[in-house]
Amino acid sequence: MKIPFIKMQGLGNDYIFLDFFNNSFPRIDFMKLANDISNRHFGVGADGLVLVMPTARFDVKMRMFNADGTEAEMCGNAIRCIAKYVYQHNIVRKSILKIDTLAGEIVAEILLDKKDIRIAVDMGKPIFSAKEIPVKIDRDTVINYPYYKYHINCVSVGNPHCVIFVDKITDDMVLKHGAKLEKADIFPKRINVEFARIINRDEIKMRVWERGTGETLSCGTGAVAVAASAYINNLVDKKVTVHLLGGVLEIEIMNNGNFRMIGPAEEVFYGEYLW
Repeated sequence: MKIPFIKMQGLGNDYIFLDFFNNSFPRIDFMKLANDISNRHFGVGADGLVLVMPTARFDVKMRMFNADGTEAEMCGNAIRCIAKYVYQHNIVRKSILKIDTLAGEIVAEILLDKKDIRIAVDMGKPIFSAKEIPVKIDRDTVINYPYYKYHINCVSVGNPHCVIFVDKITDDMVLKHGAKLEKADIFPKRINVEFARIINRDEIKMRVWERGTGETLSCGTGAVAVAASAYINNLVDKKVTVHLLGGVLEIEIMNNGNFRMIGPAEEVFYGEYLW
């Protein structure tokens, strides 16, 4: 079977996209396909698989699968990629796009400048309720809570995150402790883990261990989770620049309390995957 695809990346967080607007796909086990096509040695290589689909209620529907085949609620970097793709290819020629995800409606705005397109995404209000994230713990919120070797901050930005503020980020933290925390018993749906260092009140440096994938160069929802956790701990102001391994995202709190993420997205190449 030949499967046409587009590879895109947002700050190095790369995904394989299947365009359901312009292609007809047979019945496919997308969990298995995600696992196979994401393999960087035997597949195309990516952090996961994203389906770009028509929908009656919204401008576009997104389904997202991690590299291990598990389906996730949404992905901030993939949202920006989808918005740019459907806009540039005249699939949905709107400056404001409504995108259907398992986390609900996500609104993305196309920002045009002379050089390129950037995308602003309304990520909604972060959820700190332990029950809703979810975190199996006997308290309402998990803010600066001592657990394992750290003080953790848990938040949902459409998907679950565990944010840890440290003075210095090391490989051991991300690759060893991040992997262990992802599957800790208190996280029934597993969790994304971010290690962050506060540079000043408007800059943060972070690395992320993504649920179902491992360390990635960038995570849009993770950047929002870090900014939200830093703000609730009074470590930063309402506008913050987040430095990730793959580049920079701008995060700001809007007047209605929603968090807005601004960043780039790029097409890498097109191809056909033999499966």
